[in-house]
Amino acid sequence: MADRILVLYGSYRTDRLGIRLAEYIVARLRARGAEPELIDAKRIGLPMLDRMYKEYPSGSAPLAMEELAAKIRSADAFIFVAGEYNWGVQPGLKNLTDHFLEEWFWRPAAIASYSLTRIAGARSNLAWHGVLSEMGMVVISSTLTVGPITDTLSARAQPTGQSGERLERAFGRFADDLAWWTEAAKAQRALRPPPY
Repeated sequence: MADRILVLYGSYRTDRLGIRLAEYIVARLRARGAEPELIDAKRIGLPMLDRMYKEYPSGSAPLAMEELAAKIRSADAFIFVAGEYNWGVQPGLKNLTDHFLEEWFWRPAAIASYSLTRIAGARSNLAWHGVLSEMGMVVISSTLTVGPITDTLSARAQPTGQSGERLERAFGRFADDLAWWTEAAKAQRALRPPPY
């Protein structure tokens, strides 16, 4: 069975550049035989966090939240496409992520960061490691850092120039690492239920 991978993206800007990286990842995962799905925080439109999904009485959460909770629970792995805002995490993606907790547990997560500069979102990438670990995910060691994003991917999410070539070379190891951890987590969950 193909790995079900949610690719989570969180920019709310009018001229979103990181969507290029999200779409690139979805296309490359699909070409490898996985079943990726792009989860776009702006399109889902969850409110600023007031109540987590688990804090709603059963069946009373907003429909978008209920549907996303089901997708998270059924996913085998996650990729967070993380922009960098003032050395920190993207607020739209963080808000979407924080609506859930137990739904994330016991699956691997990977981080792909980007920015308009050669720093490539590396500081956001680092910050997400701690956040995702705290939320019960195993964060893989391989990562993608893409920058400048406009020199790396075209508006149609196609690699361009030397930066695009570097991304193409890096993606294989990144995807292989995530696939290994996804297989390991699936096998362990089949062998023994998570302890909590």
